[in-house]
Amino acid sequence: MSPTTEYAVDFDGTVAVITGASGALGSAAVERFRDAGATVCAVDVVAPDDEDSLLEPDSETHFYEADLTDEGDVERLVSAIVDDHGRLDHLLNIAGTWRGGDPIQETDLEEFEMLVDVNLRTAFLASKHALPHLQESEGSIVSVSARSSLEGGEGDGPYRIAKAGIRLLTETVAEENLGTVRANCVMPSVIDTPMNRELMPDADHETWVDPAEIADVMAVLCSDATAVTSGAAVPVYGEA
Repeated sequence: MSPTTEYAVDFDGTVAVITGASGALGSAAVERFRDAGATVCAVDVVAPDDEDSLLEPDSETHFYEADLTDEGDVERLVSAIVDDHGRLDHLLNIAGTWRGGDPIQETDLEEFEMLVDVNLRTAFLASKHALPHLQESEGSIVSVSARSSLEGGEGDGPYRIAKAGIRLLTETVAEENLGTVRANCVMPSVIDTPMNRELMPDADHETWVDPAEIADVMAVLCSDATAVTSGAAVPVYGEA
């Protein structure tokens, strides 16, 4: 099936907040939700006019610059979005980063804190401040964990630890909001992004998953098609 295939998902009249919106997966999710009729609030520290941004906003995309590791900034962000658009229906916690590194005994605290902050703290804070509004709309949260979070491994321990935290955050939010807010996460392996191609030029890129394919799954997890699904960690490995 083509990665550009779109499923019949209708988000007309809803407001979606997508973090990490300037990156490969975030920008694909922005396009997917926008095409489904949602008003999209794209959030990132990287503005659309930055040379590193892959985000292409239009009249249905509203960009908000925010540091999601700063609770005050997140609180202001959510208030501004609700003031501007009147509601909040979907939160996609996509902001994150990957770093390889050293064994735990050789890992600098700063490196550990950075990976936990960018991958887990952002999702925690965005979820915390979005939840009161999502409870009103009986909305949904979809976050990004990782296949590697399922087990320990050499060289990227702090990343795996942070992404395992995303799974437990998802399960916790789902349990605490039964019948109101659904919370799920996706678990990619290697995503076909410009950065990953640069980091791994000799890899078999044909086995990697296109960001648009993962965005499709995230859209379905926010739709009525999965109304009975909450607390799930959904594999999106493809052939990777």
